[in-house]
Amino acid sequence: MQQVDVTVSTITVGSFSENCYIVSDAASEQCLVIDPGAEAERILAQIGEWQVAAIVLTHAHPDHIGAVNLVQAATGARVLIHPADAHMLGQVRPDDWLQNGATLPFGQHKVRVVHTPGHTPGQCSFLIGSHALVGDTIFEGGPGRTWCPDDFAVTLATLRNQVLGWPDDAICYPGHGPSFRLGDIRPQVEQFLARQHEPDFWGDAEWQR
Repeated sequence: MQQVDVTVSTITVGSFSENCYIVSDAASEQCLVIDPGAEAERILAQIGEWQVAAIVLTHAHPDHIGAVNLVQAATGARVLIHPADAHMLGQVRPDDWLQNGATLPFGQHKVRVVHTPGHTPGQCSFLIGSHALVGDTIFEGGPGRTWCPDDFAVTLATLRNQVLGWPDDAICYPGHGPSFRLGDIRPQVEQFLARQHEPDFWGDAEWQR
């Protein structure tokens, strides 16, 4: 991945210890807010005087969108999410829909939208330089939780067809827990995909068990 001069700051919020990310570009004094899940006052304090280019949601689970309306009201920023998660948004009203392969302008940069479904139908990841903001698509220890066998099959396809296509130097920033370098877990993910899984499996999974 091409190196891009942005800074990714993490604010862990709420009872589910969800990671809200502020991606900032000093040259333009702009930032993106990814998944403001709770504690709007802490998120707004981190934003400070930055101009918010957009509030971008990886998916619509409540722990990832709980502070959206407050952050939007304070910043006037647009809210963006994939339409496949529209049925879960509750009182959140997006301004536009994300599509796979789209690019989001951000200062002098462009953020690539990658649809990475499985955990939810509309789950997306956002790539900028060596940074991959992955929501609950993938964690250091396993894929995001699934809710039925069909969801798990979709997750396997997402890992195989999307995530493993990213370079080893991609730094993944998940919705919960620490960031990690994709190359450091690639062998575990490949072994996981090569394993024979029960056809009715769903739920929490780990690379190694």
